[in-house]
Amino acid sequence: MNKPNQTDFSCAFPWDIPQTKPDRPLSKAMARMYDEYQTPRPEDNRLFSSFKYTQLQGFDYRGGDGTVSRRDPSKIIRVNGLYYVWYTKRDTQTPPQGPENCSDTIPSTDWDLAEIWYATSKDGFSWQEQGCAIKRPAKPQPGWRSVSTPDILVWQGKYYLYYQAFMQASGIKGDHCPVTLSSADSPDGPWAPCNKIVVENGPAGSWDQFSIHDPYLLVYQGKIHLYYKAAFGDRPDYLVANGLAIAENPMGPFNKHSLNPVLNSGHETTYFPFKQGIAAFAIRNGNENNTIQFAPDGVNFSIASVTSLMPVAAGPYVADAFSNTENGQGIEWGLSHFCDKTNPSTKHSFLGRFDCNLTQNGNNTDMKETDVIHHPSVYFAQALTEKQKAQRQQSAQKSEQKSENVC
Repeated sequence: MNKPNQTDFSCAFPWDIPQTKPDRPLSKAMARMYDEYQTPRPEDNRLFSSFKYTQLQGFDYRGGDGTVSRRDPSKIIRVNGLYYVWYTKRDTQTPPQGPENCSDTIPSTDWDLAEIWYATSKDGFSWQEQGCAIKRPAKPQPGWRSVSTPDILVWQGKYYLYYQAFMQASGIKGDHCPVTLSSADSPDGPWAPCNKIVVENGPAGSWDQFSIHDPYLLVYQGKIHLYYKAAFGDRPDYLVANGLAIAENPMGPFNKHSLNPVLNSGHETTYFPFKQGIAAFAIRNGNENNTIQFAPDGVNFSIASVTSLMPVAAGPYVADAFSNTENGQGIEWGLSHFCDKTNPSTKHSFLGRFDCNLTQNGNNTDMKETDVIHHPSVYFAQALTEKQKAQRQQSAQKSEQKSENVC
């Protein structure tokens, strides 16, 4: 009889966790722990965090009837003791009715027939809506159908809002739109539209030929970096990725990076300076969804951590977003949106606050949990459809019949 090999405990992996890669044979999984992550334990990783959520005070949603929606918050800035955020607001006579039933007053999607509004806060929890920042311009100016998904740039004492400019109802030919901007001398406006496209869609056949979505601005290495998203490939077999365009002036020209897309996953754009590079959220879509990534050059991103329950369309407070820092400090909080799809007849989105621990100097034990157990309702909300349930019941019955035949 062959005796099992005895373990040589002098060569076994040590009890005390090595903080650097040990000089010994390692499985691929253990080698990856040292080669691809910043620290062996996620709890010690400055670019790992769990996320906490808080409902906001100060916004009215008309009883949740679907006629008012707020979504896609910008990054947050602080001016004269107040936090500012801009967002997509839809206030329509009906909830979205789809592209087949939309009109000049009836929206096709949650972001159709929208304007860009803004709100201020002293503490980030209670907000006061200040009014409309960007109205839809007259036809045929970019955005005449809808303006949405804004982000803010502060550059040489002026303020610039970049946003999606729809010239047809979303859903008629996909979600096609370019990016335009408006500028102001104050975060409270008035905002002057440039009335032209500042980031063009890509040429025919390229991955971003139809849309430049979710513009997101940072000042990095002395230049304006505009990250954006595009969906490519024929639906339903498509991907969502992020690209980068760089300019020396807010009005452009914006030159798209030759390595685009720079992020292969992530439905929205969320970026912030971290140490000498740029960190990013890959929130949904793609092989690397639910990851936080890092690029030492702002271009070549790698996974820094894997997490869960990430904020959708996150707009963080990034204190050094426009400081051209060479030592980014990270983020601790921001706003995101939630979409209520429980009843399609009242579909709308609403804003909420997220908190995290993604800073260089924060308490390194706060919000670093990996053993996060959600309420059962979180899981059961992801229920099978009636069609899926029926298919699985039929499959189970067929399997039972096969078993009886074998017996």
